[in-house]
Amino acid sequence: MAQMTVVDRDGKEHSIEAKPGLKLMEILRELDYGVAAICGGLCSCATCHIFVDDSWVQRLPKQQSDESDLLRELSDFRPTSSRLSCQVDFTEALNGLKVTVAPDS
Repeated sequence: MAQMTVVDRDGKEHSIEAKPGLKLMEILRELDYGVAAICGGLCSCATCHIFVDDSWVQRLPKQQSDESDLLRELSDFRPTSSRLSCQVDFTEALNGLKVTVAPDS
């Protein structure tokens, strides 16, 4: 198990253990912090939108065009930190990752 910090929609910070090999969405939807993941990871609903802490942005894989296109349509899109958690694999290299669950849009 690896560690991850999640800031929920109320601004409360949670330190959790996360299993490498899962999508961030799979980890976050099991928690009651606001990630609905309605489409189940198909990159079509944006209900798994998160903000990645600035110190971690460059460590994540680059966005694919379908993720970028969907994110740009969101009213709370942040060009440097917005990601869809369904598009990011949680690996040992991301031990210590910090993310914030985006507002429901």
